Amino acid sequence: MAKGMKIGIVASEYNFDITMMMLERAREHAKFLGAEITKEINVPGVYDMPLAVKKLLTDKNIDGVVAIGAVIEGETKHDEVVMGQTSRKLTDLAVEFNKPVGLGISGPGMTRLQAQERVDKAKEAVEAVVKMHSRLQ
Repeated sequence: MAKGMKIGIVASEYNFDITMMMLERAREHAKFLGAEITKEINVPGVYDMPLAVKKLLTDKNIDGVVAIGAVIEGETKHDEVVMGQTSRKLTDLAVEFNKPVGLGISGPGMTRLQAQERVDKAKEAVEAVVKMHSRLQ
């Protein structure tokens, strides 16, 4: 399905106990689909992702990027702000660079337990990038 496709991954270090599991699932699924992960960038948090995603999208050897993170609910609406701003910018970058960006970020409004239950969202993001890339060729 994705033979020869090159993917970049941007992963959040925040909530790393969860995002490391997501990252491992993304790597395994990319391999299963025949895509190669050629570059990975770890960023402090989900809000920091757009700059790293943009860097990968400017690379002519990257066909698409997967963003991996977990935005867990806190005592304020901070999780909603982080997720809303980040997802909007990632969409803008995909359109700007004509390359798919997979939203493998769970949240907002979820507990740590719910985040752990959603680690497979990273696989879905890889699959979305692979499908979009093949359909746009």
